[in-house]
Order: sequence, then C-alpha cells, then structure tokens
Amino acid sequence: MQRQLILEDGTVFIGEGFGSEREMTGEVVFNTGMTGYQEILSDPSYCAQIVTLTYPMIGNYGINRDDFESIEPAVHGLIVKEVCEVPSNFRSELSVDEFLKQKDIPGLAGIDTRKLTRKIRQHGALRGRVCGMDVNVEEVVTGLKNYSLPTDSVKKVSTTNAYPSPGRGQKVVLVDYGMKHGILRELTARQCDVIVVPYNVTAEEVLRLNPDGIMLSNGPGDPKDVPEAIDMINGILGKVPLFGICLGHQLFSLACGADTEKMKFGHRGSNHPVKDLRTNKVALTSQNHGYTVREASLENTDLEVTHIALNDGTVEGVKHTKYPAFTVQYHPEASPGPEDANGLFNEFMELMKNNQKVGNC
Repeated sequence: MQRQLILEDGTVFIGEGFGSEREMTGEVVFNTGMTGYQEILSDPSYCAQIVTLTYPMIGNYGINRDDFESIEPAVHGLIVKEVCEVPSNFRSELSVDEFLKQKDIPGLAGIDTRKLTRKIRQHGALRGRVCGMDVNVEEVVTGLKNYSLPTDSVKKVSTTNAYPSPGRGQKVVLVDYGMKHGILRELTARQCDVIVVPYNVTAEEVLRLNPDGIMLSNGPGDPKDVPEAIDMINGILGKVPLFGICLGHQLFSLACGADTEKMKFGHRGSNHPVKDLRTNKVALTSQNHGYTVREASLENTDLEVTHIALNDGTVEGVKHTKYPAFTVQYHPEASPGPEDANGLFNEFMELMKNNQKVGNC
C-alpha cells in the first residue's frame, strides 16, 4: 500500500508502507549504521524521531529476542530504501514488518533515502509525518511548521520506580534518562550491584542509597529540558564518583557551568572516530545525539576536554579537574556498534575502587 513522508519544507517522498498504518509525526533524522537496526529501533534516545537508515537493505537478519535496548520502542517511524520480507538468520523470530506491526510503529520503504539524507545534511533535521495518500499535503505542511518538538521525552522513556539489578560488587546508582539495556549489561558483567532510579531522583535520595558510584545514562531530547537532573548532579558532585554517557554527559556539563547547543543533523551511526586526548588513541564509536557541549563554554569551568570527534572536532568527553567524575558523548557499551571504547567501564570501576581507598571524594 502506498504511503508518504511529508516534510515541513513541503518535500514529499512516496513509497510502500509497512509495519503499522498509524500516522506519526516526528523529527526526521538519519543513522549511517550498516547493521544494528533492532538496537536502533529499541533505543529510547530515538523517542519522537523518525529514523532514516542509510544502508540500502534493512531486515535481512530479522528480529530476535536478545538484542533489544528497551522493552517498548519510543521511535516514531522507520524509513528505508528496501525492507527484507523474508529474513534469514538462525536467531530470527520476526521480520521487521511484523515487529513494527506489533509495536504500532509505521514504516516506509522504496523511497530515495540518499536524497532524504542529503536534504537533512544540507538543511538539518526536519519535522516530518508518515501518513496515507488521502491527506491534504498543504495542511500537513502547515501543521508541521507549527509542530513543537516534545520537551518531556525523558519523562516518557524513564522508569517510574526504582528497581534493583543485584550483584555482589560495587554498588552503582544508575539514573535512567532513557537507559539502553547495554549499559546495565556492562555494569552487571562487572558484578556491580545496580539500582536503577527515575530521571527525577533527588540528590538526597541517591545519597541515601550509599552508592560507590553514580552512572548517568543516555536519553532523548534537549538536556535543558531536564532541570531536575542538573539540580541532582550538583547535589552529588564531589561526594560520589560519577560516569556519564551521552545525555548524561550533556547534563553533567550543564551542571558544571558549561553550555550545550543543537547540532545541525547530529551524530547517529556506528563508525564515528573519536580521539582520546589523554592517550592519542582513536576509537570507532557508536553515537546517537543531536546536541553537543560547546567547547568554548568549558573555559571557566572545572572541566577539561578528554575526547574529541575527528569528523567535526566537537567535544566527545570531559572530566572534572577536582572530583572523580568523567563523561563521554558516545556509547562505550556499543549496542549496536564497535566495542573499542568498552574499557571506559573499567575506568569507572577503578575510579570507584580508588575512591574507596582514599575514603572520600
């Protein structure tokens, strides 16, 4: 059945619908990963976004039970060049089409994804709507121009109640701003005793749990839409070792006096080169973010840059010069993507152990 993607600038892409027949509006972005569509679809950081995958065929290895990054996807749509209807993989349990139908997420195939990606690169991320052929295009365009991106995405994807993931090692409080399961998996693999808490947890509630360390997770949207997190971070800074990822990195930087800004089209893919300024080593990283920390805004803070993106020079990591706290903009847990930066979790473990030896921060 023919369906269409309408953009706020009036551009229309007509293709074949798959998945849900629901009409959905969102920010249209692109991801350059060649694999990992299941993890992308289930990454909470894509909340309220319509994701275009640049690799030409999607769905050839199906959907399996093990590679989800969340229980309920928050993505608003999937755009592909070609969707595979008959996947072939020993782990496959569903096709992408079947999965999107289950989760009520619309898909659109058969359009020129290269043209769409080039448009986003030229003009920046655009508001769009996946819909049927019976709509009035001019009315949809007017609606898109007046459409405001949601400011409560973190609230939508965060857990509402704290819960444990028991272990016998370091006690870590993991603040869920839209946490990928891969982060919890890496902490669990290191025997951490993890307590996952909601995005609006207070510093007092965190400290009452007597943790050895704090993990700030990834998540969707503008970090300035989560003032509760900035207050909490200020309340724990210097009291407990801290490690932040993606949105957690941005929130930590804001709490320390830096500033963030929206990028033209963001970083979304699994082959972004990042240089560690401490070692001069380069890692290929998995990334998914539309905001960045302004490097100039770090000048009068206690933060120093530790990592930079080699493609555009943007800030990819910072550390606090007085307290045991560091953050990165990319995803060291991968899922999907290369695991070059996985050792950052070990750095966090060492940070907690060294802090215990000293006795305080």
